[in-house]
Amino acid sequence: MTTTGHPAPEDSQDEAAEDDRVVERAHLLPEEIAAGSDDPTAQAQQILAESDDRTGDPAGTQEESPQTNEGSTG
Repeated sequence: MTTTGHPAPEDSQDEAAEDDRVVERAHLLPEEIAAGSDDPTAQAQQILAESDDRTGDPAGTQEESPQTNEGSTG
């Protein structure tokens, strides 16, 4: 944000990139179409937010996820 209260150009670019990610992800996968979605855009925002959290904390994700193979006995 600039001192004039207007968004800084990089903020606008980041926002546009995020909007593009959401629009792209809102195109449902075949299994999502079969299951149905009341709000594909909200679903996309949630999926991307969770993905960003996991990407930002890979160690925490590995500890929390039942899908990781680390430390499992088999």
